[in-house]
Amino acid sequence: MKKWIALTALLLCVTLLPMAAMAQDAAPVRIWGLIGPTGMSLAPIMAEHNAAYDIRLAAAPEELVGTVVSGNYDIAALPTNLAAVLYQKTEGQLQMLAINTLGVLYVLEKGDTVHEAADLAGKSIMLSGQAAVPEYALSYILSANGIEDATLDYRSEHNEVSALAAAGKADLVMLPQPMAIALQMKDPAFHTAMDVTQAFQQAAQLEGKADAVLSMGCLVVRRAFAEEQPEALADFLQRYARAVQFVNEQPAEAAKDIVAAGILPSAAIAEKAIPLCHIVDVTGETMKTQLAPLFEILYEANPASVGGKLPDDAFYYMP
Repeated sequence: MKKWIALTALLLCVTLLPMAAMAQDAAPVRIWGLIGPTGMSLAPIMAEHNAAYDIRLAAAPEELVGTVVSGNYDIAALPTNLAAVLYQKTEGQLQMLAINTLGVLYVLEKGDTVHEAADLAGKSIMLSGQAAVPEYALSYILSANGIEDATLDYRSEHNEVSALAAAGKADLVMLPQPMAIALQMKDPAFHTAMDVTQAFQQAAQLEGKADAVLSMGCLVVRRAFAEEQPEALADFLQRYARAVQFVNEQPAEAAKDIVAAGILPSAAIAEKAIPLCHIVDVTGETMKTQLAPLFEILYEANPASVGGKLPDDAFYYMP
């Protein structure tokens, strides 16, 4: 009887150990996305309803600061410069995983006088984002082109700029996608006068920083998660690469997923905005090559915009 009890206990342990391991492995990867372009590329993964991922959305980057600082996440979508700030704030407990959107800013005009950056001379541009990347990016473009007499008319929010333009109170504005497309759908008289991403690239070349790319959105990873679960992270990166490809190649289908996920309210706006959001999946050395000179530009504009000092090499996750 003693031998039988011992054998039964042994068999029970052998059975329960794999089950315990499975339960431990089953903990979903905690992912935070953002409503807007930075979260759009997560929509196809959300549509799969994969139990391996717990994906949630925040309305604004500020809502994720506490989550990231406390470590209650594994992967999160953030503005690139906020990622640099939080890298310093958390003493290196996060890493830049991937650039997922380049610039999403556009200058729109009701008229036909602006076709390139040089045409902004003497103009008044209504925009939001003072003391943030929109201001630094546009000011950099103006400076590189020797423009000193443009007037930047700042408003508190992008929504206010869009509303004033729709009401006929502004003819030259800078807005992010998808707000730019939404304004054009309301008032077709507005046309795209300048893609700020392209203009920034041209300005960087003029300033001798050809590698700098206006990269506004990214994914970050909690360092401990990257170190402890490299296989889970590698699997996510593969899925994410496919998701980005799907969004860019099949915008009509992707727009349905984006609306279903609650990232944007309109499939029509999402479909039109996707090609203009510069959705990408840039990782590794290429990511570092693009971001390092951009952070230098932002640091020169305002050191606080990147956390008071430039991120070191450990900031960049290298697969």
